[in-house]
Amino acid sequence: MPRRTRHVLAISSGGGHWVQLKRILPAFEGHELTCVSVDTALAAEVPSARRFFVVADANRWNKLALVRSALRIAWICLRTRPDVVVSTGAAPGWFGLVFGRLFGARTIWIDSIANAERLSLSGEKARKVADLWLTQWPHLARPGGPHYLGSVL
Repeated sequence: MPRRTRHVLAISSGGGHWVQLKRILPAFEGHELTCVSVDTALAAEVPSARRFFVVADANRWNKLALVRSALRIAWICLRTRPDVVVSTGAAPGWFGLVFGRLFGARTIWIDSIANAERLSLSGEKARKVADLWLTQWPHLARPGGPHYLGSVL
């Protein structure tokens, strides 16, 4: 029986979050891929993506950018109707999981490898909306999650 093609929405902010997200994208080969990040130039790095959307680079200190980013991500989820939302963080990824879940998508959070001592703020919040909640550090794993299945880098 052939495997059903799924629509995957891969979302992260820039920098290390984006690098880690790109490294897991081969796992979604054969599926329809839409990527979301904070810089238009990053679209060239994911030629396998059918679509690429840009959102405001937001954090907890810039509330207006957070609202703009959240609204844009809600619109993207409404428009694309993903089956799966996967994120390596930070705020844009968390919004992606929240809105993806509202529209019936399965959600995967992979906390950044940079968070070696404790989970990120977004990673902590992801516990409530992620179907699969992962850390890249074995000592941060707990029986109820986050789970450790290896590191991306």
